Amino acid sequence: MRESVEQLELAFAPRTSEELLSRLADYGLRGITSLRLTRNRATMVSYRGSALRVHRAFLNAPSDVLHAIATFVSGRTRAERAAARRLLLAYPAPRDDRPRRARREPRHPDDAPAEARLTAAHHALNAERFAGMLHPISIRVSRRLKSRLGYYRVSTAHEPPEIVISRRHLRRHGWTEALATLVHEMVHQWQDERGGPVDHGRVFRAKAREVGVPAAARRAVTQ
Repeated sequence: MRESVEQLELAFAPRTSEELLSRLADYGLRGITSLRLTRNRATMVSYRGSALRVHRAFLNAPSDVLHAIATFVSGRTRAERAAARRLLLAYPAPRDDRPRRARREPRHPDDAPAEARLTAAHHALNAERFAGMLHPISIRVSRRLKSRLGYYRVSTAHEPPEIVISRRHLRRHGWTEALATLVHEMVHQWQDERGGPVDHGRVFRAKAREVGVPAAARRAVTQ
């Protein structure tokens, strides 16, 4: 009997935010005029003024859980709201394992000459210190980096790999030190293209010594 009740609830489960808001009103929700579905697992239910935010996992929640949402917002006593909150916190939300696509910093047109110079240096250093083994790669000057000299970004399903060098590093510490940072990131590129982990472990340290750069950055960008 319990199974048939759950199946019936799922069959008539709300499918949109409007339908969920209407269902919650049936369970006693008051003072809420808009509802937004979210994927925020840190805050499953929240409200401010007449606006309510609810994790979309609650679309398939049983009636007692939906009733708890209404009570959490519109309960008459603190004890009622506290009991409803405990029930909501116990409700399992599925993990959202979709890969998140990080937005890359856009290029600034004024940095094009420095990027072209770094790209030419990469070509020369590849031949000189890596026996020409490394692939050509996009090099970008970043205006956002504050505490890092640069970094190597591995490829994703949507974006190719790239090397990023801090503009602040270039301006404050000069070309020679920027080249040392470039070689440091080229060692990471070498790791990646060999199929190994991109880290600062034993293999990285050995290769860094081989190509003539320290294994760790010795200067803070903020100096």
